[in-house]
Amino acid sequence: MTNATNQPGAGDIEPQDGLVSELRRDGDLIMTGAAGYVDDLPLGHVAHAAILRSPHPHARIVAIDVEKVKAARNVLAVLTGDDLVGMVNPLPHLFDPKIFGLPTAEFYALATEKVRWVGEPVAAVAAETLADAERALDLIDVVYEEIPFVTDAVEAMARGAPKVFDHWEDNVLAMFPFEEGDVDAAIAASTHVIKDVISIQRFQAAPMECRGYVGDWTRGGKITIHASTQQPHQVRTKLSVTLGVTEANIRVVQPRVGGSFGLKFHGYQEESLVCLLSRLAGRPVKWLETRAESLLIGAREFRHEFRVGFEPNGRINGVHNRSIGNIGCLSTWGGWSMVYPNGMSFPGPYAIKNYKMESYGVVTNKAPWSGARGYGKESATLVIERIVDLVAKKIGMDAIDVRRVNFIASDQFPYWTRAKHLDSGDYQGALDQVVELSGYHEWRRVQRDRPADGPLLGVGVAFDLTPEGADASSLIRGHDTTTVRVSPNGAVSVLTGVTSSGTGNETSIAALVAREFGVHPSTVSVFQGDTDISPYGFGSFSGRSLVAGGGAGVLAAREIKDKLRTAASVLLEVEPGDVVFSDGQVRSAANPSRAMDFALLCEQIYSTSYVNPGLLEPQLEATCTYRPGNVTMVPDEHGRISPYPCFPYSAHVAVVEIDRETGYPRVIDYSCVHDSGTVISPKLVDSQLNGAIVMGIGGALYESQPFDDKGHPEALTFKQYLLPRATDLPTIRLGTQVTPSPFTLFGAKGAGESGVGGALASVAIAVNDALEPVGVTVHQLPLTPSRILDALLSSDVAR
Repeated sequence: MTNATNQPGAGDIEPQDGLVSELRRDGDLIMTGAAGYVDDLPLGHVAHAAILRSPHPHARIVAIDVEKVKAARNVLAVLTGDDLVGMVNPLPHLFDPKIFGLPTAEFYALATEKVRWVGEPVAAVAAETLADAERALDLIDVVYEEIPFVTDAVEAMARGAPKVFDHWEDNVLAMFPFEEGDVDAAIAASTHVIKDVISIQRFQAAPMECRGYVGDWTRGGKITIHASTQQPHQVRTKLSVTLGVTEANIRVVQPRVGGSFGLKFHGYQEESLVCLLSRLAGRPVKWLETRAESLLIGAREFRHEFRVGFEPNGRINGVHNRSIGNIGCLSTWGGWSMVYPNGMSFPGPYAIKNYKMESYGVVTNKAPWSGARGYGKESATLVIERIVDLVAKKIGMDAIDVRRVNFIASDQFPYWTRAKHLDSGDYQGALDQVVELSGYHEWRRVQRDRPADGPLLGVGVAFDLTPEGADASSLIRGHDTTTVRVSPNGAVSVLTGVTSSGTGNETSIAALVAREFGVHPSTVSVFQGDTDISPYGFGSFSGRSLVAGGGAGVLAAREIKDKLRTAASVLLEVEPGDVVFSDGQVRSAANPSRAMDFALLCEQIYSTSYVNPGLLEPQLEATCTYRPGNVTMVPDEHGRISPYPCFPYSAHVAVVEIDRETGYPRVIDYSCVHDSGTVISPKLVDSQLNGAIVMGIGGALYESQPFDDKGHPEALTFKQYLLPRATDLPTIRLGTQVTPSPFTLFGAKGAGESGVGGALASVAIAVNDALEPVGVTVHQLPLTPSRILDALLSSDVAR
């Protein structure tokens, strides 16, 4: 087994090779509905689980009576929190706050003593059918004593606010500071100073497929769980701790996943509940999350209070931002950690020498945060880019030019800030490209020439710098492991610890390994998501799958390739350095007539190496672990760290039209130029970016999870939680710029999260640009027709 950390310059893939020209693997199955997911597994005699959830945001559990349930028809098992205490261990945290010296809490899979949010699991039932299980929930009698609650983060920080956790001093989980220079002095010395507040609402990943698990603990102590998850190996590890079963006796299988976007991290209560219910029921137990249950979970609700000092030429001297994240109740699934990258993303792509970012995570009696694409960085992008836009408005300068004044120059990379070591880039080049691609100046002319009584038109520009490739706490150092095997007939198998949550990374990984051997990607099979087969890995998140898993696969393929080259040199009677691999053959570069099929070479190694010492041992298998460079949590002499190795970025221009009578905003034009480093599969990268942009547009205009004054969520279906539809979107024009990362094996930067923040910011800026002539702004997202109309009606200019 080989471990490797890349050094700058490693690899030989050209930045624009575009290795993957074939269609996505299994794309036909997905598009035709023939692909199978966790609900489609052909498992016989499966029982069904349903979960009783708290109707209160904060209450003590006085008593639970389940005797009627136990006697109910077709009920096989029932569990309460009291049953779990002493039976199993508490759930391990995905990111335990105590690792950072922060307050923490202990949780079982079902609530004990108290409930702290509407929807918290209180009891679980397994029955013959789902209808039987759901009916049984009505027979459970729970006596609650309601106690004061708090759902607003600012109110939760006030003295005397109801405490979510009695053993904490207050409701502040964390405050992560990021600071360079003397921001107060810089702002005080500035010619102009602006202060304002921007808030981003609670909204979530909303994948097409909700979470789901099928647990089977019926066969000799062995547990098998099929899970719609991003991280099967971590599910296995945490189940081992919770259930007291060795990892060797637990198998986690990830079937095809219909999207995750951070929602399907590990640590959820239902992972262990289906296993426990299976043991009690004596058969496999399935639990499928309903959309209402999925929409209980939220993400990225931030309030940004900022000050900025700047000069008449657009130069920003200093920025102070106080960010308050309403993380809901602390949970074991770790979404709270988005508070960290929200802070460390400052000051974005700008060479601002004086900045101070205070990123608070505050617990309330809302449902916990899950992970969500963007992972807090999109909220930072929103406020950074709005700051730049406000600076431009104040001094009467084009926002394009203000960005050019403040950008980190292309000859300054790699570039250090307090918590980032930016790998590579040409920010001005990307901005110049998107200006041309979008027809920016023409849109400005159209805007000037609009009739005074016609629809309002706004143009928004935003730049999205997105740290990728690791995780918020850097507990996972961005590494992963891949095994490559070559069979006697030349077929190649790739077994990797990264997973696909519907992104198609197996297509790109196969292409990378095939390239090393000079064979067609169709001869390469990729296996993911089965803990009995794949090497231990950290799954899918933070745009790391191709960088880490693909990098490890390339290293393993190269290790085997060295053996193949040595064997080929013996059989072809040439020097090892003269051997090349291409088009399914192994040949001499100097004398192409000396050649043999790749498959024949493999067969010869397996069948004749015992009589031909020059062929070495017949073992064409290698396992390698790869970690990109540029990741360090040990501060240097200047106190700087870099939790993320890669920094893709994108420049966005959105054009929004607003109906004066209704306040309805519509995105009528959209352009984006992105830089994801070396691109392996242009189609897949573009598809990821399209999805990220749509998610950002949804966050800017539509998606929201509001709560009423009783602490109850108000959006539990897609009738209340609004997603952008195809008819709500324009054609998205994409352009590509390539600046390879010097810190990854083949220069890729990741492409899983980039674009959400740019879309969120550019659309929000465009809306406010449209409102500027009537003298109003709206800084509370989402920018719904009602909010825009209220602003229009409040304007003297509009009246």
